[in-house]
Amino acid sequence: MTRPIPLPRTRTRTHTHSTAEDRTVGTPSEPSPARAKRSLPVVRVVGLAITWLATRALMLWLLRHDEMTLLGRGSVSREVHGLYFRWYVTLTQGGFPADDPRWQYPPGAGPVLLSPALLSPPLPPLTHVEYFDAFVALTLAADALVAIALVRAARRPGRRLHGAALWIAGLPLLLHIPLARYDVQTTALGVFALLALSRSTRACGAFAAAGALVKVWPALTLLGTPRGRTTREAWTAAAVSAGALLLVLALAFEHPFSFLRQQGARGVQIESLGGTALALARRAGWPGEVRYQFGAMEFTGPYVSAVAAVSLLLTAAAFGLLLLWRLRARRWTDATPYDAALCAVLLFTVTSRVISPQYMVWLLGLAAVCLTSRHTTQRPVAALLAAAAAVSALAYPVLYAQVTACTWTGCLVMLVRNGLLTAAAVLSFRRLWRSSRPPSPTPPHIG
Repeated sequence: MTRPIPLPRTRTRTHTHSTAEDRTVGTPSEPSPARAKRSLPVVRVVGLAITWLATRALMLWLLRHDEMTLLGRGSVSREVHGLYFRWYVTLTQGGFPADDPRWQYPPGAGPVLLSPALLSPPLPPLTHVEYFDAFVALTLAADALVAIALVRAARRPGRRLHGAALWIAGLPLLLHIPLARYDVQTTALGVFALLALSRSTRACGAFAAAGALVKVWPALTLLGTPRGRTTREAWTAAAVSAGALLLVLALAFEHPFSFLRQQGARGVQIESLGGTALALARRAGWPGEVRYQFGAMEFTGPYVSAVAAVSLLLTAAAFGLLLLWRLRARRWTDATPYDAALCAVLLFTVTSRVISPQYMVWLLGLAAVCLTSRHTTQRPVAALLAAAAAVSALAYPVLYAQVTACTWTGCLVMLVRNGLLTAAAVLSFRRLWRSSRPPSPTPPHIG
């Protein structure tokens, strides 16, 4: 009997990866960004550049004419002319403004507020006019760097120019406010952290740490890093960078942690979700008042502390939801870290006791990063945020007198703006949660 000749076995090569993100279900395989780039349509890139130049020229014009009633009667630029410049003078003397109740920012804000001095000789100190011009110039530079980074991100396979378009066209919806606040610089650090993740986890962590030391929220850009080595490297880099920066700032300035004393005394700002509820209560006869304190218009009166406590509880609940998502997530795409960052900042913004108009700069920047990826789940959220930004400009500075007086017009504007933000937060978390679940098994076909 002839023995059958065994056929050669076909061996299936199994690729092993050291990172958990490559083991998750549904992660798209893309060429290395260092090896694979694509050319962008020249017409679209030139169009974006022209749009940036035109809209920023308009924003500068608005800033130069903000004494107009509809533009806030100078209240927008006064933040830089008065408050920032006063802090700059204190910082040049080697200390943080510890006795100023309006100083509520981490120590990393100090170098940002000192940065206009880079555009002038060391001596003599800047005048308030020179400081204002230099501050606006640096803000425009940071804005341009964000736009360039978003365009460069679109050169990778699977990426789009939609993010750059949202940033360039969306920021002017806030009128001239972004040019007179340092939130553009903070947003730039958050955007750089997210875009660096695919290239260098250590750079991602360093940018996130630097941003968190300026305004705490950029730390949330690390929430969606895939499990495994990526998370360990990014979070370790963030911790080491934050520690090193804090040490340098503590050695260079006095009272670096004085801001912690001011945070607990914050009340309920009139533009927050709780503030909208109190404004409606005032229309119904509640005896509370609106008063300027801690650098914002806040409610004072009975039940304000209870509303503030509810806001803190909602923030804690939001943190719990995000932690639950992190523990239950099983599926990552290249857009998941972006989507998670936007969702986290949205939830913390909506539940905050303070929703200043410049907070929209953060959300537009994060939404722009999401739109660079074709895998993002946050496209409808970005549309809601663009609408909310436009309504925010109505609330401040255009109709701020109505908002402060709690008229029906002011209440309606805040209801619409905060309603859009709340809807965006709920939709963002829902879509993030669903996108991170493993796909349902396909039933076997019987036929």
